[in-house]
Amino acid sequence: MSDKSEFILGVDIGGTHISAAIVNKLDWKIIPNNVVRNHVFSQENAKSIFLTWANTINSCVEAAGSMVKHIGIAMPGPFDYENGVSMMTGQSKYDDLYKMNVKTPLATLIGIPEQNIHFINDAAAFLQGEVFAQHLNTKERILGITLGTGLGSAVWNKGEKSFDADLWNTPYKDLIFEEFLVTRWFIKRFKELTDIEVTGLKQIINEHQQNPAFSILCEEYSIHLLDFLDFFSKKYNCIDFVIGGNIAKALPILLGQKKNQVEAYNIKTAILGEEAAIIGAAAQFS
Repeated sequence: MSDKSEFILGVDIGGTHISAAIVNKLDWKIIPNNVVRNHVFSQENAKSIFLTWANTINSCVEAAGSMVKHIGIAMPGPFDYENGVSMMTGQSKYDDLYKMNVKTPLATLIGIPEQNIHFINDAAAFLQGEVFAQHLNTKERILGITLGTGLGSAVWNKGEKSFDADLWNTPYKDLIFEEFLVTRWFIKRFKELTDIEVTGLKQIINEHQQNPAFSILCEEYSIHLLDFLDFFSKKYNCIDFVIGGNIAKALPILLGQKKNQVEAYNIKTAILGEEAAIIGAAAQFS
């Protein structure tokens, strides 16, 4: 192995998962067969959440020996990234961590100094990683969207690191955009249309595509997403998008009837999956 200073632990924490891997600073790639993944029950108590996070990170660090001294963590918002304080509440994830400094207990559990743990918005980390992977750094600007348990948005400008656009709570239809673009919208709306309870979009696609409500669901979601693309595009004067997150895998189905409107944008689907956010998180130490 190379000098230990070349290795950084990158971590991606979402509403339902944590993934960690050692990233080689020389080429910003994940060491092969190194990704450790675990499910996170984000509505559990704080102790349970911290133990899941720490066990995953420690498994990765142990596999790498003593090489890792710095950890970059991609985390959904709202979150005080500078101080490591969670501000998430009422979003079906991490309610028990609200206003809690998560850096201190995490540093204790994994045995790495607090100052060596840096947080970054997950959408910004995702976009940073995808720009590297898809060789998009010749563009002047790229907009990133993540669609999953939350709505992430980020902007990358040439020669700069990507930043959180923080558009999740933008007013939309008497609520905010996030309420119409994430997993809980599919669960709630499908129940309203069919009185059937589901766990998410994947189950709806796998089990209920023949239900007449499915086409209504796709039509409504596509309108919401196109409205968001229009808003985001105009705000930053850009039509180049990278879209990731679990819902992004289903975009060909969800947007199937809106081909003409979609063609107004240059949309690329994420290719790295969780690895994009891991690499982007590690790149904080570049």
